Amino acid sequence: MHHFQYRGDQLMCEEVPIDRIAQEVGTPFYLYSHATLTHHFRVFDQAFADIPHIVCFAMKANSNLALLKLFADLGGGADVVSGGELYRALKAGVPPGRIVFAGVGKTREEMDYALKSDILMFNVESSEELRLLNEVAGSMGVKARVAIRINPDVDPKTHPYISTGLKKSKFGIDISVALEEYRVAEELPHIQVVGVHQHIGSQITEVTPFVDGLVKVTELIVKLRQRGFTIDYLDVGGGLGITYKDENPPVPRVFAEALIAVVKDLGCTIVLEPGRVIVGNAGVLVTRVLYNKSTPAKHFTVVDAGMNDLIRPSLYGSYHSILPASRKAGKETVVTDVVGPVCESGDFLAKDRSMPVTDPGELLVVMSAGAYGYTMSSNYNSRPRPPEIMVKGDRYFTIRERESYEDLIRGEQIPPEL
Repeated sequence: MHHFQYRGDQLMCEEVPIDRIAQEVGTPFYLYSHATLTHHFRVFDQAFADIPHIVCFAMKANSNLALLKLFADLGGGADVVSGGELYRALKAGVPPGRIVFAGVGKTREEMDYALKSDILMFNVESSEELRLLNEVAGSMGVKARVAIRINPDVDPKTHPYISTGLKKSKFGIDISVALEEYRVAEELPHIQVVGVHQHIGSQITEVTPFVDGLVKVTELIVKLRQRGFTIDYLDVGGGLGITYKDENPPVPRVFAEALIAVVKDLGCTIVLEPGRVIVGNAGVLVTRVLYNKSTPAKHFTVVDAGMNDLIRPSLYGSYHSILPASRKAGKETVVTDVVGPVCESGDFLAKDRSMPVTDPGELLVVMSAGAYGYTMSSNYNSRPRPPEIMVKGDRYFTIRERESYEDLIRGEQIPPEL
């Protein structure tokens, strides 16, 4: 469910016409619905109401401070994978006790920052990371709370680039050697084992892979407790998918029922790391048509948003529905590639898409762009990144300013010797 709907021929975000926002802020821009964000978070959170749990929003999906503040106010935490994400989470008011730190490449400086911030726990991904974390914690005279990320070797049946729970993945520690890793952790004087973590991938549209992974992990927890380990937290990760085109992912209630059936008797606080499922369909990218171009082989609709603004179609071959901000009856349709101004053949938002012919100046709305949109954007071709706008009811707010040309060269300098 989302709050981007036509009213008559005008596409609205809640109570605000999208074309009105475009007239006032320019294009391209990202646009989020406050009502959709709130609804999605609450539905997900309430689905797990029967068990102790923490919803730690996966910041990699969208790290804007306004969204993080909204989720924190709703009782959420944060799943971070860098010092920068930790900084953002704290600045947005996320309590440190609701922050978990994952990622295969944590640096000494990031560990130091997280320990000083007193986060809930580190999700440790390798033996060497565990030993370095022990060393950093020892230098500070504290203990680092950890869960070891287990790779359960489960196929999430998603795009290979976002599959993280297979044996060949760079993530986590193979479940076959997990007991040994926990024994190593137990012997390190500045490590406090508090949990187990798994995360098998992203944009997963079936419950079965989650359940298969959890069954293996719960068996591990039983063995760990038999050996005297105190396991207070089970971090089940995230990865629940959304509908971009014709996917039919389970709703949070069905997802929760399947997971709760596996973990309800463990006596653990369950940590959940949803990202895309909360923000994906709560945001869109608004762009303006610049030109139409036809060749003997193709028709192109050239717009002012490119792969630097939304890279998912170029990187993953991802599908995003594209709608006109203003519908016009009787328009002819054309099979077209919607392409941007970036100097790459891979710069496209859609390929071979049948859609109404658009004239220069018309607005197109790229749907389901709230996750992995702005966070994966870049300044390629020295293009300033777009602003982010949030609608709440009949008002809208700029939650990130459009970058300027001056922003592009901020921090650069030409040495006098040149």
